[in-house]
Amino acid sequence: MEIHYYGVVHTWPLLEQIRQRDLTALGDSVLSERSRGLTPRTSSADKVVKSICPYCAVGCGQDVYVQDGRIIDIEGNPDSPISRGCLCSKGAATFQLVTNPTRVQRVLYRKPYGVAWETISLEQAMEMVAERVQHTREATWDAAHRRTLGIAHLGGATLDNEENYLIKKLFTALGIVQIENQARI
Repeated sequence: MEIHYYGVVHTWPLLEQIRQRDLTALGDSVLSERSRGLTPRTSSADKVVKSICPYCAVGCGQDVYVQDGRIIDIEGNPDSPISRGCLCSKGAATFQLVTNPTRVQRVLYRKPYGVAWETISLEQAMEMVAERVQHTREATWDAAHRRTLGIAHLGGATLDNEENYLIKKLFTALGIVQIENQARI
C-alpha cells in the first residue's frame, strides 16, 4: 500500500512561510481563504460604551460594543491605565453574564420545606429580606458590644467596588461585624 503525502505537505503552512520569507508567521503566509474573509465581530457595532468590569475591586476597563441597542461583544479597553486592554477569565466572560439566554431575570422563592420555586415580585422579596434582617438583629443584639453575630454577609463575585463599599457601610450601621467578599478568581 503506497501512501502519498504530497497533497498534505504541499499545503503545509510552514512551506508557504519559508517561500514568502515569513519566518515569524505574522504575514500573509498564514492566511487561508476563509481567514482572509473574516472580519472582527465588533466591526458592526453602532457604538462603543466605556465601562468597568463588575467582578472585583481592580476596576479593569471594558469596551461594550452595542448594535441596535443590544450588546454584541465586551472586550478589554486598551486605553485603560489599569488593565491596558487585558481582562482576567471572569472579566472576559462578562458578555455571557449579561446576554446568556438562561439568565434568571425574575425573583424566585421557595418556601421552607417547599419543593417548587414560585415567582414573586421584587418588592415582596425586598420586604421579606428587610423583615428577616430586622427580626434577626433584634433577636441576637448584643447591647454590651453594640453588635449582632446573628447576621453575616458574604458578597458575590459580581459585586463591584462601589456596591461593596455601600454594603459595608449599611451592615456596619446595623451592627453586623461578619462582612466578607469573595471577589477573587
